[in-house]
Amino acid sequence: MTDTTGEAIYTNLRALMRLRFTAQGFNYLPRQSVRSLLSGRKRSRLRGRGLDFDELRHYQPGDDIRNMDWRVTNRTGKPHVRVYKEERDRPVIVVVDQRLPMFFGSVKKMKSVVAAEVAAITAWRVLAVGDRIGAILFNDNDIVEAKPTRNERQVIGWLGKLTAMNNHLCINTHQDSNPDALGQALSLLERSIGHDYLVILISDFYGWNDLTLKTLRRLSQHNDIICSLIYDPLERDISRADELVVSDGKFQLEIDPIKKELGEKFEASFRKSMAHFQGELKRHDIPVLPVDTVSSTADQLREKLGGKKVLP
Repeated sequence: MTDTTGEAIYTNLRALMRLRFTAQGFNYLPRQSVRSLLSGRKRSRLRGRGLDFDELRHYQPGDDIRNMDWRVTNRTGKPHVRVYKEERDRPVIVVVDQRLPMFFGSVKKMKSVVAAEVAAITAWRVLAVGDRIGAILFNDNDIVEAKPTRNERQVIGWLGKLTAMNNHLCINTHQDSNPDALGQALSLLERSIGHDYLVILISDFYGWNDLTLKTLRRLSQHNDIICSLIYDPLERDISRADELVVSDGKFQLEIDPIKKELGEKFEASFRKSMAHFQGELKRHDIPVLPVDTVSSTADQLREKLGGKKVLP
């Protein structure tokens, strides 16, 4: 990595709070720019604010005839209408991966740092439009849940917990990563939410399997799901690295990916796995938002969700 200091390896709460000033130029609401990643979905469920049933009462002059409840009217012999009130908000949940495989970056930032940035920028944007934001944070051992809220101090609280998880990552560990943690986080999510949530899953999707996909499909039946795929360019094009040094925290091994044909095999495996995963999500109209570890996180969100081109 060329930048090995500061917020490239680990994030901090102050950095995540500063990101509130970049949380603009994009949205998760139904009306999207024609260049937005979410534009033109076949079965868009991005409802935004809508109407909730409030009460049933007698018809009054001026009531909209379209709200007439004919079943109750016929049963009672008196005209009744259904009264609705506007939903105050749509709760949003960010599910943030901070497992050991996220502790990787070849050029600028670790995937774990970028994931935290996506979560923070999303949180500040959601608060800015008056909706509630909550989180499920997970690493290889723990899962932390924060219920949706508009309270800024509570949001800062779980951003602090996210920072602690991020700072706890270290390659000098003899503990293997837990591929089942992604499924466990999604199981908690499924138990915690009802209908009409927006869920933003931020991960590199290490350990995904058919069970993971089934859970996402079930969740997407009554909620909006956006999968933010965090990736490092080296995962897609390992041939750019003249020489790799792989470490388990105790031993190091230098590898020439070209001579050993490791690069081609790794890239082919990565592409095949991600193509299958994204293909399955596309079949169920679950958008995938790729975010790399090199470009500005906020700029990428603006370009892909706001439809605004980012100047070099």
